[in-house]
Amino acid sequence: MGSVLNAKKRNAGQQSTLTKLRQSGAIPGVVYGYQMESTSITVDGREFAKMLANIGQKNVFRLDVDGKKVNAVLTEIQRCALKGNVKHVDFKSINMSEELEVDIPVTVKGDAIGVAEGGLLLQPNREVKIKVAPNAIPETIEVDVTNVAIGTSLYVGDIRHQYSFEILNEDDYTLVTITPPPAEGDQENMVDATPEAIEVTGKNPSDEGGE
Repeated sequence: MGSVLNAKKRNAGQQSTLTKLRQSGAIPGVVYGYQMESTSITVDGREFAKMLANIGQKNVFRLDVDGKKVNAVLTEIQRCALKGNVKHVDFKSINMSEELEVDIPVTVKGDAIGVAEGGLLLQPNREVKIKVAPNAIPETIEVDVTNVAIGTSLYVGDIRHQYSFEILNEDDYTLVTITPPPAEGDQENMVDATPEAIEVTGKNPSDEGGE
């Protein structure tokens, strides 16, 4: 949390005003929450993009709202459906002495036994909800899939003891599962292979067997 993102108060205006702000390189937004009335703001688009790249979307932002220092988390980023650029941001100011509930992405590490045997590794759920101090929010939660075999799964209950923070999902919340390889006669039905399987194995099962 070394960098500070400068924010300027603004009057909630019409759509035409918001369009002009975006055209000038600014991003309209709002900040609300702990010791902060709901306040309409703008932030510099380049500064915001740089900070987002440095600390990620899940960590705490230090805002300077016209001289008032605020610790806040991003609750929403609205993007243009066509261009993908940021249209609006919502910040929630927080009390740094209180734990937060945050959704954190799950990252797979290791080479699963089941994949080596021809199985397909799937991630039914790619995030878990945790309760953690604001200054200890992890960028991701890594799960080791080395010992996951075909026909078995990895659940929150299997990793809960590995972390000092509280994972709020139930023990049977599935993180990883490895399905058996398709039978040869099923290859024609694998055209719609799941993105997760393609991402992990690096190939679409429907492409096997010839060029």
